Amino acid sequence: MNTVLLVEDSLTQQKMISDLLKDKGLNVTVASDGVEAIEKIQQQSPDLVVLDIVMPKMNGYEVCRRIKSTPTTQNIPVIMCSAKAEEFDRYWGMKQGADAYIAKPFHPKELLGTVKQLLNT
Repeated sequence: MNTVLLVEDSLTQQKMISDLLKDKGLNVTVASDGVEAIEKIQQQSPDLVVLDIVMPKMNGYEVCRRIKSTPTTQNIPVIMCSAKAEEFDRYWGMKQGADAYIAKPFHPKELLGTVKQLLNT
């Protein structure tokens, strides 16, 4: 079973996205900020990370850069999922190494399709 690390500071969004992924048979772990996300990635090495951008302690851009610049984690796919929906935000997210960028609010099929594609399942 594939494990997805969901990094999201909003409890409502956490529950909604987590339930969506679990309903598709994925194992989901959650982090509420960037520092916790880095710790969990080092401990668990998830198969994929769904990453918010605006978070306390460390933003999603920084988390993504750390994931992609560390040899042991650089191949973990990262989906940035953020309310920052401007074209520049998408460009900057991809520039940090994100494999996909989804703007909130999103359609569940968009997130699930992207997760499936990046996990090659």
